[in-house]
Amino acid sequence: MPLDDALGALGGDGVMGSRVMDVPVAQIVGTVARADDFDAEFRLLNSELKTRWRDVADAMGRGVEPPVELIQLGELYFVVDGHHRVSVARSLGRPSMTARVLRICTIAYAMGCLRLAHLPSKAAERRFLERVPLPEDVRTDLWLDEPVDWARLTESAEAWGFRQSLDGRRLRDREELAHAWWSEEVTPILDRLRSAGTLTSLRDVELYTTALAARDKFGWPSWPSDLATHLRR
Repeated sequence: MPLDDALGALGGDGVMGSRVMDVPVAQIVGTVARADDFDAEFRLLNSELKTRWRDVADAMGRGVEPPVELIQLGELYFVVDGHHRVSVARSLGRPSMTARVLRICTIAYAMGCLRLAHLPSKAAERRFLERVPLPEDVRTDLWLDEPVDWARLTESAEAWGFRQSLDGRRLRDREELAHAWWSEEVTPILDRLRSAGTLTSLRDVELYTTALAARDKFGWPSWPSDLATHLRR
């Protein structure tokens, strides 16, 4: 996963500084500039680098292994320097390796399961969060497979805010709207559905979006009391 592609989708939101730490090798999934030399599992693609790879493997076997340099986005890491060392560590099945890590915050959170194919949906999530800036503790658990679902969620949040304004309520900014919408609209519905044992394996945002789609499909003007029954069918 190229770092520029990931940042373009997730949206950079400031640098948090660097530190030396042990990093799970499985969460090193991308590169700053060498996507043509290694595949997604950091196996060597460029045959001209085989000699260099063997030399690095021999050095690491002798204990010569300076920290690699990584950039962190959420739970994922991207290699700035040390691609061969990461490749060797993966081939040896190492669980972790020492790295100097620069952390960059993002608007949409990068979960450990995020891969290149998921970036279009994460870009849609980032656009949603720019309009509906949910609190940080909510963002870390957001995941939807389809970009169109994020558009539907944006419309739902902003329509809720508009109805509040029609009732005379003044929401000062988008942050206040997002917090109020999640706590007053989304959370009570989730609580009701989960207490009924409805689709308990889904993340909060997935369950709410599923319920929203069911409401739109059946043309309900408001959340019916038997929504959980419909979703279980």
